[in-house]
Amino acid sequence: MRHARLRTAGASLLLASLTLALVGRVAAHGGSLRSEPARSLAIPLWLFLSTGGGAVGVSFLLTSFVTDRDFIRSVHDRRRPLGLPAGLRRGLTVAARLVGLVGLGAVLVVGTLGPADPLRNLAVLVVWVGWWAGYTMTTYLVGDSWPALNPWRVALDLRERLPAPAVSYPDRLASWPAVLGLLGFVWLEVVSPLADDPRLLAGVVGAYTLVTLVGAYTVGPVWFERVDPVARVFAAYGAVAPLYRDEDGSLSVRIPGTGLEDAGLVRDRSDVAFVVALLWVTTYDGLVATPPWRTFAGAVVDLGVPAALLYPAALLAGFGLFLVLYRYAIARGRRSAESYRDRAELARRFAPSLLAIAAGYHVAHYLGYFVELSPALLGALTAPLAPGAPVAIVLPTWFSAVSLGFVLLGHLGAIWVAHAVAYDLFPSRMQAVRSQYALTAVMVFYTMTSLWIVSRPYAAPPFV
Repeated sequence: MRHARLRTAGASLLLASLTLALVGRVAAHGGSLRSEPARSLAIPLWLFLSTGGGAVGVSFLLTSFVTDRDFIRSVHDRRRPLGLPAGLRRGLTVAARLVGLVGLGAVLVVGTLGPADPLRNLAVLVVWVGWWAGYTMTTYLVGDSWPALNPWRVALDLRERLPAPAVSYPDRLASWPAVLGLLGFVWLEVVSPLADDPRLLAGVVGAYTLVTLVGAYTVGPVWFERVDPVARVFAAYGAVAPLYRDEDGSLSVRIPGTGLEDAGLVRDRSDVAFVVALLWVTTYDGLVATPPWRTFAGAVVDLGVPAALLYPAALLAGFGLFLVLYRYAIARGRRSAESYRDRAELARRFAPSLLAIAAGYHVAHYLGYFVELSPALLGALTAPLAPGAPVAIVLPTWFSAVSLGFVLLGHLGAIWVAHAVAYDLFPSRMQAVRSQYALTAVMVFYTMTSLWIVSRPYAAPPFV
């Protein structure tokens, strides 16, 4: 018991020291709505990046040589049921569905009839500030409540009450529609004025509503499990959260991140691609808002390459790079561990660890944005069709350290989860450690990429 406490205290002390070592000025991008001035690093960039990458590398050594199989298992087995009455759960589900339906209706109506100013339009503020920034953070910091809140699930209720078409979802499609949908959604966000034009936003939400209702009514629940990128994003992030739903529908609490060890979380190659896509799109969304990208994009456009081609090409190229690096790490780790386990199985089991990185970077990307524009959102809620002048919070310089801490916490959590999975897969301790060499190197690359992006001042892309 004493040794276990010493290991826990040592891990906590090292994590705190590494986080404090990286305090600096950073900026996060969140669509084109923004009032925070550009900020830059107060320390040399090379020191900032190398320290961040080193933090992940050191955490790998700590996890490998300070912990053991029994200690990790004792952490991951800590679960506690909440014991909420079934009637209360049903009541909360009904209330959440009503909130979702009212919110969807408000976006469609106010987006069409409300003010043209995006900082005063409730639809724009609800979608980008309240939902995509604020609500998304609750899915991995608290738990995935989207199945209850999702207004488009009314299609499933109608399917139970009305004659449903006899259409089966093709198994060969797997989750590839969700992968393409997620990449397409982020591409549309970047290249179109969705955050500036409430009428366009209402039109896109209306089109998405029509497609989702028809699709869910036609093929049933599998639509939200395999096709709908929004539901898939929240379900993936929910695996990071401490609050989760058991197989019998009851709610339980676990240590954040321990749900990522679940062997059934990623089912096939398409699910692996979705996890990598989720990690990449948040990185891409920040990348295209940096001055270096602005300079590069300007030079490419001047050469005659249309922006309409440049941005999707960059989106697909980056996704391909992230996916190739991950697959290389799995193949290399398999050789290092001298294992005969199937490569596809290893890719499936280790992929959920990347969700911790995605969640950490999402906080860094959107936390300041959400806090900054929350007063404008509250003002629009009080008078949806005639709000007053928007108000924004000016964040103190130290606030950037909070975002930066979440970046590191996500990457350190990914190292921990990958190590726990390795112990579950390989009987030998050294096999488990060796299997992580290449994956840790790729995570260091992901870390330094994320830190480089958040260290750049914000610059809206002017070419799209």
